[in-house]
Amino acid sequence: MIRLSVNINKIATLRNARGGDIPNVLEAAINAERFGAQGVTVHPRPDERHIRYSDVREIRPHIKTEFNVEGYPIDRFMQLVLEVRPHQVTLVPDPPDALTSNTGWDTKKHKYFLREIVETLKKAGIRPSIFVNADKEMIKHAVDTGTVRVELYTEPYARLYPQDPERAVRPYVEAAEYARLLGLELNAGHDLNLQNLNFFARKIPFLKEVSIGHALISDSIYFGFENTIQMYLRQLEVE
Repeated sequence: MIRLSVNINKIATLRNARGGDIPNVLEAAINAERFGAQGVTVHPRPDERHIRYSDVREIRPHIKTEFNVEGYPIDRFMQLVLEVRPHQVTLVPDPPDALTSNTGWDTKKHKYFLREIVETLKKAGIRPSIFVNADKEMIKHAVDTGTVRVELYTEPYARLYPQDPERAVRPYVEAAEYARLLGLELNAGHDLNLQNLNFFARKIPFLKEVSIGHALISDSIYFGFENTIQMYLRQLEVE
């Protein structure tokens, strides 16, 4: 079964817009787990404009499900993840001023940098995952970093899906099968939603995990948090 990891960054964005502690990020993480999510994802950025480093420290002891921390591996980020020891760290190449993640790593250009980071994570007992485009060359070089997983950046799929689902998913199927052939496990994320998720999951049923934040949190405004998580879980029920 493909696992659902709920990215709660947007909960923190809403909290930070007003100050104070409403909505409570820790409560959101606990509830995501209680409502059926098999993972919780956070992406602390250096300016802490949504998830704060203190949030990561607070959440870690209170959830039993998989905890995935995404981010660019600056020194402060690495110190954080080595302190809290999440189950998985997803390395994302976004610069500090990026609004959101918008591409995968150039694993050929940054191979030796990533190899060092991956080795550090593995020594700490943390599963490394590298955010990549649906590009066979980038996947091939990702293998050389020693990573256990790659996460396919799915925004191009989501953008094309309404016009041509088959064409939208084709490069992802090819990239996923190639990664699997090379021994990599697979995650996916970015702009997956209730409209495009099931089709993607049926085409790549051997995915380990999808990480979904913006769409899921937005849908929960209309449908409720618990119900929305269950709706997304149903989209992942593929044979």
